[in-house]
Amino acid sequence: MTADARRGMRLVLVAWAAFCAGPLLAYLGLVPARVGFLVFALGGLLGLIAVMAGVVALVRGRAAVPSLIAALALTTAFGALAFPGRHYPRINDITTDPVTPPQFVFALTLPANQGRDMAYPGKAFAEQQGSAYPDIGPLLVGLSPDDAFARVEAAARRMPTWEVTRVDPGSHRLEGVATSGIFRFRDDVVVEVRVREGGSAIQMRSKSRDGKGDLGANAKRIRDFFAQLRWTGPASGS
Repeated sequence: MTADARRGMRLVLVAWAAFCAGPLLAYLGLVPARVGFLVFALGGLLGLIAVMAGVVALVRGRAAVPSLIAALALTTAFGALAFPGRHYPRINDITTDPVTPPQFVFALTLPANQGRDMAYPGKAFAEQQGSAYPDIGPLLVGLSPDDAFARVEAAARRMPTWEVTRVDPGSHRLEGVATSGIFRFRDDVVVEVRVREGGSAIQMRSKSRDGKGDLGANAKRIRDFFAQLRWTGPASGS
């Protein structure tokens, strides 16, 4: 193996190590989620550099096929995981009611949220949400607020990735923290039951703690929770 080939292989091995170590370290809680994601992204970047170096080596007639194949495999895997995110808007706060969104109360007291602005960002986010997720809106149910809230609490406690942090039957508001599967990102959620003619409107908001975008995670969380509510009992409208 030539010196160029050895350098190329070392670069590919480092890239693969970062690509795999980032998610693993974050999942095990050894590094914060954001750090794990950055290590993962670094692996993808190093893989791309290794591909370019391998192509240059081939053009120059130097053997680099094994490292080039390994680098191509890495960049393909990274692209499959990362590139779908380009279809999502760079917003990380999704709500069923952009005009009067549910407000966080207990979440403001959590150490991880100290110094963070938990207010809804407003019109710019609402417009992007409307274009990207036109289906996101309140869940309308033909139940009294008390009955609807009881169902909300029961459904929230069944969500496998949620930790319910506050239940306030008086204001029909529930708050919690949702944890993502791989990198263990922790996002804040709040659900409110509001009176409407003929029943109740269930409003929800899901806000990421990290990053400017969320790869559609918050919208999916709202859809999943409302699907859980529909499964547990009759609902009308959406």
